[in-house]
Amino acid sequence: MLKKWEALPEVMHTPEVAEYYEILKHKPLGLFGKRLFDILASLMLLVILAPVMLIISIWIKCDSKGPVMFRQTRITTGGKEFRIFKFRTMVTDAEKLGTQVTVGQDPRITRSGRFLRKVRLDELPQLLNVLAGDMSFVGTRPEVPRYVEQYTPEMWATLLLPAGITSEASIEYKDEDKLLEAAEDVDKAYVEQVLPAKMKYNLEYIRKFRFWGDIRIMFRTVIAVLR
Repeated sequence: MLKKWEALPEVMHTPEVAEYYEILKHKPLGLFGKRLFDILASLMLLVILAPVMLIISIWIKCDSKGPVMFRQTRITTGGKEFRIFKFRTMVTDAEKLGTQVTVGQDPRITRSGRFLRKVRLDELPQLLNVLAGDMSFVGTRPEVPRYVEQYTPEMWATLLLPAGITSEASIEYKDEDKLLEAAEDVDKAYVEQVLPAKMKYNLEYIRKFRFWGDIRIMFRTVIAVLR
């Protein structure tokens, strides 16, 4: 799960990233357990949740025009680009109508999308990304390329592991859209305020990584959503 140092892009060959790489290099069993769990759990959940995902798909099609799935280029391990799967929660071509960051009362969000976002059901299709290895259940949320280009040298360390569906940062900033709603420049507020704050949690996760810590974060995510 941890790429060889030589296989990482040049932008990651820095002392800041090397510090976190050394930490992860000494945790092979934990990383193996993480990937094994991702494969088995994603397969099981895809089978169990297939009826739920079918119902959601029908609801989305009936609620607004456009595809069921939202596909977008994100960044994962080693700066690799991949196409994320999400249920569409906004109107078609929403990215052309506003920023890539969504605020609380964003008019681009559909009726079904508002509910799906609130309970995070829009992220169920990401189980396919987890199975493929582009994502993990726990890890730094995958950003679009334009935001990754603004990473500090230390932030690049979060790309030593696959992007995640949830994380400590996701739990702490679950109402991120509401925090950004009052910002005059949403993109600027996200890059200068929210992203650095979230990255502190993401970097601390790598520093203290252990397999059972992932399980704890997953349980905390469920509780946060239910609340």
